[in-house]
Amino acid sequence: MRPKLLVVSAIALAGALGLLSGSQTWISFMLDGTHSVETVAGHEVNAAVSPISIAVVAAALALTIAGPVFRRSLGVLVALLGAGLAALTISVIAAPLAAITGRITELTGISGDSTTALVVWNSLAPWIWLCVVAGVLAVILGIVVAVFSGSWSSGGRKYDATPKSDANAAASGAPDRISDWDALSDGDDPSEAGDPDTRSAR
Repeated sequence: MRPKLLVVSAIALAGALGLLSGSQTWISFMLDGTHSVETVAGHEVNAAVSPISIAVVAAALALTIAGPVFRRSLGVLVALLGAGLAALTISVIAAPLAAITGRITELTGISGDSTTALVVWNSLAPWIWLCVVAGVLAVILGIVVAVFSGSWSSGGRKYDATPKSDANAAASGAPDRISDWDALSDGDDPSEAGDPDTRSAR
């Protein structure tokens, strides 16, 4: 697999992993006086997870057609997005109770600092760690793109205005279809243009 395809696919995978992780349970907890376990998904405690992940996937798609300069800019962008995704997720890991105060208020109607005192048990799900992995992976891949993407082939070369075969034909003096049509319009036969016997017979 070519390096470009491998890196772009990995970036898209990192974005998809972040998006998937954000839709899954990040924190489970139980309130005092209850026996039911409540769960909170990643996008509920951190609304920026999904938009950032989608932006990473979009950057991967843009890399497939970007030129050398734009590729480096996209690499920096991917690295920044990955850093943001990892940092936001780590902030939830560092203070899970603070992240779920809104959900506790919904369940109990109590707001303020006393909400976290109602939690008697809480646990972090594996999905939150996978989101950190997705962010770190995006950072590494973004740096790879910014540093090494200059040697990648450009995706749009096959759409150049002058096809290589036509340019070679013109350079070698081979018949040009457009010139032939112009000659026919003027009443000349382009097939006889290179035949000295035919021209002398006239």
